[in-house]
Amino acid sequence: MPHPTTGSHRPHRVRRPAAFLAATLVAAVLSSGAAVTPAAAAKAAEPDTAALAASLTTQRPSWEPCGLADVSPEDEAQLRLSCATVTVPRDWHNPRDGKTIQVRISRTVASGGDRKGILLVNPGGPGGSGLSLAPYVARSAPTLAEHYDVIGFDPRGVGQSTPLLCSVTYRDTDVTTDQITQANVAGCRNTELTKYITTEQTTYDLDFIRVLLGERKLNYLGYSYGTWLGTWYAATFPSRTGRMVLDSVAAVGSPTLQETWDLQPFTRDRAFQEQLLPYMARHDDLYGRGTDPMAIREMFERAGGTRIGMGPFMFGYFILGALYDTQNYPAAAAAVNTVIQYYEEWNGWTPEQILSAATTKMLAAPGITADDRAYIEQSRVSAEAALKTQPGQVRLPQGTDEYTYDIDYVFEVIRCQDGQWNDSVAHWNAFSRRLTRDAPLVAPFLQNPPACAYWPTSNRMPTFDKKTFPKVLMLQDELDVATAYEGALAASKKLPGASMISVDNEGSHGVFPYYTSCVDDPVYAYLLDGRLPAETYTGCQAVPLPGETAVFEVGGKLTGKGTVRTQLISDDMRAANRMLKRMLRTEPGPSYPE
Repeated sequence: MPHPTTGSHRPHRVRRPAAFLAATLVAAVLSSGAAVTPAAAAKAAEPDTAALAASLTTQRPSWEPCGLADVSPEDEAQLRLSCATVTVPRDWHNPRDGKTIQVRISRTVASGGDRKGILLVNPGGPGGSGLSLAPYVARSAPTLAEHYDVIGFDPRGVGQSTPLLCSVTYRDTDVTTDQITQANVAGCRNTELTKYITTEQTTYDLDFIRVLLGERKLNYLGYSYGTWLGTWYAATFPSRTGRMVLDSVAAVGSPTLQETWDLQPFTRDRAFQEQLLPYMARHDDLYGRGTDPMAIREMFERAGGTRIGMGPFMFGYFILGALYDTQNYPAAAAAVNTVIQYYEEWNGWTPEQILSAATTKMLAAPGITADDRAYIEQSRVSAEAALKTQPGQVRLPQGTDEYTYDIDYVFEVIRCQDGQWNDSVAHWNAFSRRLTRDAPLVAPFLQNPPACAYWPTSNRMPTFDKKTFPKVLMLQDELDVATAYEGALAASKKLPGASMISVDNEGSHGVFPYYTSCVDDPVYAYLLDGRLPAETYTGCQAVPLPGETAVFEVGGKLTGKGTVRTQLISDDMRAANRMLKRMLRTEPGPSYPE
């Protein structure tokens, strides 16, 4: 059983915008504006976005009220929050073609006298809207807001910036998820704007924002995919990069984002088995499922798990999202309990019926707080929207065999165009079999090759020049389900001069601000004074989970070197997988057509 260690309660945290994930290209541009090949790009001079943008450099941002739904008028006034739209070249490799797009930015104004410059922030994705992240950072880290103008933005292709909608044609024979994925890829690749919605193009946008705001350096705080974006910027514009914090780190240093996503099935199984189920077991008074996490897992699997019945629906819309933030563990536990308790009663119900009944049950569960209710309601709204647009729900007009409509596919567009993923069907068949064996909780959701397997690209992130790449500060939680600790640790060894803070026993995706001195003080010291930790690796302890006063040791343990020694597939995971295998009598995994 886990043993408790000392800890303190975490103050109530303002929830930041959800962080997604991704990346982009490598060819740099000479100041003349002529595109160069990737081979030549490695030796190209640092791009001059002011020269490339030519007459666009004379524009001045016109600041106006943002009208963001999640920012109160009082906060907007206190933070001096405003928004502006800037015009950028559509293609930074050919800015002289005259084609432009718009990028929407937000800004809070430094409230103190010792202004340090701008701090540009990104919530991740790829494709995450970042306008609300600026006021979030300013509210939750007011010391930074005293000294920095905090800049948020919607990346090109996203939200209030020029949006990308892919025109996709479906045939009446496109009935499987894999067929629909291939149709989506074909439609996006044939959409003109798609090739310009990349991380590389966005890094040029960031530098041009710096130019328009009259700043010599770009300071940066990026979460999740935002760490990939920030790393790409630092590799392209090293002399323009100021202080950079990378929070919840994607597999930067890898040629593509595939490694980040390849690790996710295992990290999700790990967090579910290693932290969520023990949390339920410690609260038998609330959930009534006993004190053995493995017994709770068996109950969940006998109720269908993520394979059949209501379990897949509940996991996809209520449990998985809660694993991204340990503050939501009571809601996740209530969802697991709902699957166990009501599976037989609701067997055969439609997803819409399950959604209505399950939401009612979870909202009435013991121990549910106002924050938990907000998460459950938000998940219900997302589920309702997803049910209307899920794959296979395309309705063709009578008498037709094709139908074309526009879809938002920015998430896939960016992550697929940032480097070549494995395009072998045999590889993905083997990967599926591995997931069925080692990550069976998530395996049923990953039965087809990803969109990126069908997306050829020659793009790559620029290589890091050890002489010019800036020193960065990295933050990483041990049981992060989106950006694996293992990937972040590997990245820390590839980024020249990087320092890393590890949070043991924490499972949230997104660290700062964490409201402990061990985690936050080094961030403030670096961003405000430029001081990195004396040691390359710093180990910090998590704070207790909701409703608890002690921290329980789960997963791996901190080492004397400041890192966490952990396993991607833990002993508890292996035991759970063996239990499920016996239960299913070794059902074969899915196979894709050759």
